[in-house]
Amino acid sequence: MSLNIKLGAIRGSLGRLKCSFRPNNNLRLGSTMTKVNGNSYFQRYCEKDVWNLVNEAAADAASNPKNANREIINLGQGYFTHPSPDFVIEEAKKALDVQPLNQYAPPRGTPNLVKALTDFYSPIYGRQLGPENVQVTTGANEGILSCLVGLLNAGDEVILIEPFFDQYVWNIIMVGGVVRYVPMHQPKDISNRVTEGPEWQIDYEKLAATITDKTKAIILNNPHNPLAKVFTREELLKIGNLCVENNVYIIADEVYENLYYGDSFTKIATLSPEIGQLTLSVGSAGKLFAVTGWRVGWVISENPGLLDLVNRAHTRICFCSPTPLQEACAKSLQVALHSDYTKVMRKDYITKAKILTDALDDIGVTYTRPEGAYFIMADFSKFKIPEDFKFPLEFQNKALDYKLVYWLLNEIGIVFIPCSASYSAEHCDSNISLLRLAFCKDDAALHRAANRLRSLKEYL
Repeated sequence: MSLNIKLGAIRGSLGRLKCSFRPNNNLRLGSTMTKVNGNSYFQRYCEKDVWNLVNEAAADAASNPKNANREIINLGQGYFTHPSPDFVIEEAKKALDVQPLNQYAPPRGTPNLVKALTDFYSPIYGRQLGPENVQVTTGANEGILSCLVGLLNAGDEVILIEPFFDQYVWNIIMVGGVVRYVPMHQPKDISNRVTEGPEWQIDYEKLAATITDKTKAIILNNPHNPLAKVFTREELLKIGNLCVENNVYIIADEVYENLYYGDSFTKIATLSPEIGQLTLSVGSAGKLFAVTGWRVGWVISENPGLLDLVNRAHTRICFCSPTPLQEACAKSLQVALHSDYTKVMRKDYITKAKILTDALDDIGVTYTRPEGAYFIMADFSKFKIPEDFKFPLEFQNKALDYKLVYWLLNEIGIVFIPCSASYSAEHCDSNISLLRLAFCKDDAALHRAANRLRSLKEYL
């Protein structure tokens, strides 16, 4: 396996994302501008990403006189402001007092967490899983990176469904892979009415045509970020069977698997033995227990040989994940397994989503109704930014959704994420007024945000 990054492959992928890049060969160190001879990937192509750009803008907006007497409400990033469950925190405190748990863990994961994960997932898979089916990772993102490092040789292609979580692109390119994009078609009248997740349809003809002898994997995010769509069994079967026909691996990013608002959630790996043998399913303790700072995730696969590659990559990337937090997650998974924890959590999030969707309804902003995860993708095309509004240099040449984010940040003190960051250059202009809102916040903050949203009526 080669981890060398070929610049030709990088340029091929980055050329299709040109709307998100600006070369920058200089780094400011202290007060001196110094030429740095660094990795071309980071130095020339990987400019300030949407997260840093928006967070820095939020910090600057705090000094805006309009925000002088109010806090900035961050509905952009998916971190939690409501408390983590008491039983989760208590288990972490207990673990810290056990001296052996403050040392390295086995690269596969602590025995207790591996056992807890097999107990948690065996009923879902319909058979008893073993330690060979589990790999603990340092967060789901490292889990996905380990999947890619374990699978890809330089020049191998990975398919992303648009819109996508933007971190996928960087992970693929860092390994020397090439990104290929397949769009989901959005409803044509998205600006005029509330739409539903199933109305966003994958272009299956395009998907089939994109698969070549260079295609190694597809990353499938379900429930979906930023769309909050939950793929149906029929949709998953189409994707899974196409992968089986072409021997394409499936990296199933299912970190929001316990946040679905319908009757059930289908893991693609469970649809057939053939699909299961090709699938690496990624999960997250951070999303399940509202502890995103713990960085504990996992990869589950019915194919031990496939998971061995992930284990070898994970061992080289970070060796192991935090031991005391693994132990806390192990105990917490047992609580979740034998209680109504996830059911109550889903009910709470339905209530949280409604706080924001009621406000959006009141001001006539359309959105796609969330079926899972904790996001709302809303269309702000009806709002007109005042012509005399001044944008900083970093936003002046950005798409409209970036400008809407900056304006709303300064006008009502709320952080949003521009959804064009989740598209390739070919499709990032398909709808440049879509913004993502995260409702994984405490109810008081959501009510304050809802009131501020209602104040936007004057700009309609």
